[in-house]
Amino acid sequence: MTTELITSDLVELDLAGTGRQAVVRDLAERLVAAGRVTDLERFLADVEAREQQMPTGLEGGIGIPHCRSAAVTAPSLAFGRSAAGVDFGAEDGPAKLIFLIAAPEGGGADHMTVLAALARRLVRAEFKQTLLDATDAAQLAKYVRAEVTP
Repeated sequence: MTTELITSDLVELDLAGTGRQAVVRDLAERLVAAGRVTDLERFLADVEAREQQMPTGLEGGIGIPHCRSAAVTAPSLAFGRSAAGVDFGAEDGPAKLIFLIAAPEGGGADHMTVLAALARRLVRAEFKQTLLDATDAAQLAKYVRAEVTP
């Protein structure tokens, strides 16, 4: 198993689902397939519990569902793009770029570090445009890794 934060198998350039739970499940299933999440239902419950505390939609068409979970084996980031957009509770409308951050329960501030790095990049128009225009999952994963990992 790789320890890279995001890899091409964790990227979905055309999410089929239109609801928040459906797209989170789609991305979470990629984490399970990659051996980064051991219990899909437990992980989804942890993500949903976090989402109920406060929506994770950001202005500009961004959704960043995230949680710490005992079901997570390694800090991970899954990415999905939705042409239709998915409601993550942002005031300005649905998210087209969705990042699912998964952190091990005892992982300390790992996911907050990733969240902060992502938030800083997502205010840059060129970063968002690169994600919107990407046609290759491997190139997108490499780009995101270069941008958000130290």
